[in-house]
Amino acid sequence: PPPMPTPPGNAPAGMTIPPVDAVGNRITVNYGISTPQALWNLRSAYNVAALNCLEMQYVPILDGYKRFLKVYAKQLDAANRKVDASFQARQKGRAGTVARETYQTQVYNFFSLPPVDSGLCRAAMGLTSELETVAPTQLEAWSVGGLARMEAPFKAFFDSYDRYRADLALWQATYGVTRGPAATGAVMQGAPR
Repeated sequence: PPPMPTPPGNAPAGMTIPPVDAVGNRITVNYGISTPQALWNLRSAYNVAALNCLEMQYVPILDGYKRFLKVYAKQLDAANRKVDASFQARQKGRAGTVARETYQTQVYNFFSLPPVDSGLCRAAMGLTSELETVAPTQLEAWSVGGLARMEAPFKAFFDSYDRYRADLALWQATYGVTRGPAATGAVMQGAPR
């Protein structure tokens, strides 16, 4: 038989990935969130890129992230307060704080998925350039699209992983061979834990 299909990006076999909703949208940590949460998740994604995109061609990301924190400090502070208030509205006191911290850990883990490192770095380079033209008063509204661009390489990876699983199932059905971990999964909200 031809070689067994392998996961994209050297990802592990049997990895779970976010499912899609009825209209084909991936249900990730960025699904159905408020605009302030989108800004805060964008900040998280940009932070992951600033820490992980260390190759020479990505040097502008760290400087861009530092500029982002400085130029948009008021907008980020306001978004942080709104996000905190939304968690506190659902669960009071310590429970709300724990819920928010747990969610933010999932966001960081999501953007730290190793098979998507290079895609995140390329997206962050584009983000760095785009932010040069975004006025502070426009940041929150702009952040929804900015977050979508940072998430795009992850969604592309999940789509390729779905194709891999379909190819693997066809290969196994055709050649009657099953090897390795099951190639099915349901929800991945972040990197392998």
